[in-house]
Amino acid sequence: MTTASDRPAGITGDQRVQSEVLEGLATAVNHRRWFVELALPYLGDNPIEIGSGLGDYAIEWAERLPRFTATEADPDRLVRLEERMAGYPAIEVRKVLLPSTGVEGRYSAAVSYNVLEHIEDHVGALRSMAGFVRPGGHVILIVPAFMFAMSRVDVATGHLRRYTRKSMRTALIEAGLRVEKVHYANALGLLGYYGATSIFRLTPKDGPMVKAYDRLVLPVTRAAERIVRPPFGQSVFAVARTPG
Repeated sequence: MTTASDRPAGITGDQRVQSEVLEGLATAVNHRRWFVELALPYLGDNPIEIGSGLGDYAIEWAERLPRFTATEADPDRLVRLEERMAGYPAIEVRKVLLPSTGVEGRYSAAVSYNVLEHIEDHVGALRSMAGFVRPGGHVILIVPAFMFAMSRVDVATGHLRRYTRKSMRTALIEAGLRVEKVHYANALGLLGYYGATSIFRLTPKDGPMVKAYDRLVLPVTRAAERIVRPPFGQSVFAVARTPG
């Protein structure tokens, strides 16, 4: 997690927003564990994560799997990821850029959370993810939902789009994948995010509001969505299978 003391001098406003958002996500423990659990049934024995950031999800997944590969495209974050993962022997770290022309087909699954919305050729990126996976393996995704929620925070963090179930399904099919599951997640989170970023023009970051939401509201939302899938949400969760 980045702190004020280790940010480089001369950081731009957009970079500061990115750091603040990452700090807020790092402290949302219940949110992260919920999304960790969503992917677990589909990861298999040797998955690769595309766009691991600083590795918060990778660490939690690797605790339950024999092998795990974390990746990053940004050179600075890759260095920090390698440093952090040095203490986790089950985690391999490598650099991956998407779209990629390399087809390996050696991983049990490819999982990518909040990455696809940053990539202009998102269908090409999905084909690349599928190329890392064995025939019949899974591609597991979380992306932000609904274009009406696109805010200055989205723009500052490099989001090119937000998705619906329909647009996510369309992209997966165009990439040659067989869709198994697409649903919204964290309905109350969408309302909170829209109110905070679009109405009050706040930046989600570490603080009492994020911690209170994560501790008090998130567990209730998670329990309710186990029973009834909401018609909207802050994120779209998708699972697709590679051909073969």
